[in-house]
Amino acid sequence: MLLLKKIILTHFKNYEIKQFDFAQNIAGICGPNGAGKTNLLDAIYYCCFTKSYFSGTDALNIGFGKEGFRLEAFFEEYGIAFTVKCIHRGNKKDFFLNDVPYEKLSKHIGRFPAVMVAPDDTGLISNGSEERRKYLDILISQVDAEYLQQLMQYNKILQQRNSFLKSAAVEHTIDFSLLDVLDMQLAKPAKYIFTKRAQVCEELIPLIEQFYHQLAGNNEVISCRYESNLHFSTMEDLLIKMRQRDRLLQRTSAGIHKDELGFEINKHIFRNTASQGQRKTLLFALKLAEYELLKKNKGIAPLLLLDDVFEKLDQNRMHNLLHWVCSNNKGQVLITDTHKQRMENSFAKLQIEHQIVELYML
Repeated sequence: MLLLKKIILTHFKNYEIKQFDFAQNIAGICGPNGAGKTNLLDAIYYCCFTKSYFSGTDALNIGFGKEGFRLEAFFEEYGIAFTVKCIHRGNKKDFFLNDVPYEKLSKHIGRFPAVMVAPDDTGLISNGSEERRKYLDILISQVDAEYLQQLMQYNKILQQRNSFLKSAAVEHTIDFSLLDVLDMQLAKPAKYIFTKRAQVCEELIPLIEQFYHQLAGNNEVISCRYESNLHFSTMEDLLIKMRQRDRLLQRTSAGIHKDELGFEINKHIFRNTASQGQRKTLLFALKLAEYELLKKNKGIAPLLLLDDVFEKLDQNRMHNLLHWVCSNNKGQVLITDTHKQRMENSFAKLQIEHQIVELYML
């Protein structure tokens, strides 16, 4: 079992220096808006993924007027203690596991699996396909270290190919032999990524559909599919077929960077017909499916971080969610809410042991 026992935040966002101890598997974190509930969950996420869930740049994670920040997380896995430490100074970031530094931060991904659910995650449903590819990439990277390396390689070569196409358009000439080399280099990681995504989606999609039905508690029928150009063609053939179009557009217009997770509800396109409640239900179904697949593939339940979920679901769907995550699983769950009593009442209905961590305005 994976447990976060303690975390110390120093100059991280709104925290000067603060230690939090977790004595129960279920921890409710409550306090007014602005007290630092989300920042605490983000610090935990950071210790698992070497980056913030919310901030695109580390400069936004540094406390006001400070030169850097420090995070220390104390995990326990099957009774064995592990310490994760992050020290950020200026533009330099160092990560340590039991005081041994990582040469590459990517090596830490998946070591302590976690799933975050946050209010703005509805973009996973309503925004473009990039959000759903990111969802797949984060999930698969935690169970397959090679996948992350192949993805980084693909993106690097994709950028090179796009730059080459733009330069060729400016110069009104093109070196096809060099383009052939780039195509060959791009095809290799594309095959690995597509194969892995297809394999994972075979497990993931039934889970998404199952959790949606459980959370909705009605007869709504949701269907999901993995869409990719590579279902119908190899990457090599696809690049040759699209070469003329790519030259006109000055970018690579087809490939696994255009993959998509498509959804339908009652045989209609989900984004066009779904209500706000249905969108939120699908979001939680996606996250719980991610959680379940990680648990199966890692052999250990990931940390589940739920930020402000009480505001996003009606009472019935919220009860179904809490029943599943708190009663049916042995993993650690950390939930934030502005209302302590609402959280206490929800836990009391489920009759589960829990801990309340109260935050106050700093």
